Amino acid sequence: MKTLEEYQAGQTLLIDKPLNWTSFQAVNKVKWALKSTFKVKKLKVGHAGTLDPLATGLLVICVGKNTKKISQFQGQVKEYTGTITVGGTTASYDLESEINETFPTVHITDEMIQEATKQFLGEIDQVPPIFSALKKDGKRLYELARAGEEVEVPSRKITINEFEITRIALPEIDFRVVCSKGTYIRSLAHDFGKALSSGAHLSTLRRTKIGDFDVKDGISPEAFGDSLRVSSEN
Repeated sequence: MKTLEEYQAGQTLLIDKPLNWTSFQAVNKVKWALKSTFKVKKLKVGHAGTLDPLATGLLVICVGKNTKKISQFQGQVKEYTGTITVGGTTASYDLESEINETFPTVHITDEMIQEATKQFLGEIDQVPPIFSALKKDGKRLYELARAGEEVEVPSRKITINEFEITRIALPEIDFRVVCSKGTYIRSLAHDFGKALSSGAHLSTLRRTKIGDFDVKDGISPEAFGDSLRVSSEN
């Protein structure tokens, strides 16, 4: 087991965030496990890039002096896999909110789906979802959305390096995306539905890579805590 001094000097942990956990909860679980194992009151712990509660996958957690690398890690290219469900939209662009409008899908062909991916490749303008943690006038957008306020969200430049369709079983379309910092896969799903002359929402999402970090090398927050406890008892 690594020593407290090694963690303080700087460590980077790869955590596989479970479904329905917030990134904050995952960081807190890791932080609590470290502090209780080493019996310290203070230890710097932070994550490099938030994941929505309904998303799973790679959360890069920095400990000690490695917290200074957070912005560096956040800026790296990310890879996601997931499922877009066509035929219905939601206000949050995912399953956090209920279907608010339905659309026809009978006209959608495999060829149309493959062709539609091309318009999203490269640098594009993307409007983030209203249900996001971005701030406007000092308030989180999701707070304004839940209060029923109308908010105009400005578009931003993002880059999509790869957009691969891995399975088509309508209404479900599985994908793999490699993209820049600031990309909202929920917005991509919403916009992809429009490109198919229909509507769509994101039904599953998993972050698989951040730069050279791979979720295959990650462990759950609970498994990390268990490993510390077992090591400290031996």
